[in-house]
Amino acid sequence: MVDWDERFRTGSYPQAPEPSPVLRGYLEEIPSGRALDIATGTGRNAVFLADEGYIVDAIDQSREGLAITRERAAERGSGDRLNLIQADVSSYEFPREHYDLITISFFRALDRFTDIKEALAPGGYLFVEHHLRSTDPTPSGPSSDRYRFGANELLRASLDLTVLSYDESTEERPDDKRRASVRLLARKTTGAKQSYPRRWDGR
Repeated sequence: MVDWDERFRTGSYPQAPEPSPVLRGYLEEIPSGRALDIATGTGRNAVFLADEGYIVDAIDQSREGLAITRERAAERGSGDRLNLIQADVSSYEFPREHYDLITISFFRALDRFTDIKEALAPGGYLFVEHHLRSTDPTPSGPSSDRYRFGANELLRASLDLTVLSYDESTEERPDDKRRASVRLLARKTTGAKQSYPRRWDGR
């Protein structure tokens, strides 16, 4: 079992990770308001969203990760928009229809997906990125496929939402650790007619 407090304390996990370019690219299309970052780690999404004016609840089980997140937000002047919650995501009681945006980066929360989607306010947005199972060697991420998504698994779990962007791809990273990953942006709306944002990359 991974000791996340130790990983965060020793710096073996990035202490100032950047949010996904997909999330960054779509953010101006997403109304501001209240956000939830699940398994925040060292604040990849939480600090970014607080910087952008969201009121953010950031949940993680690691006390050390939350401390780093608090320090990063304070340094950037956005700490007053950040509420840190030390809790186990597997048993946390999410409020219903509360958040305008929920983000999850590199944490497999599929067993709580129904509750997470119910925590979205009507019209709220869900952004998820995570590691994929792959036939090619992908040393970045979990050592076991148990903690990765299978092909189209995240998409199937999100079909009760309006899927705005979905991508499964492999990327070469600067540390030579190839990563197979999936990214999804969806909105809590229904109906045959929808409005859709521009592509995050401008194309």
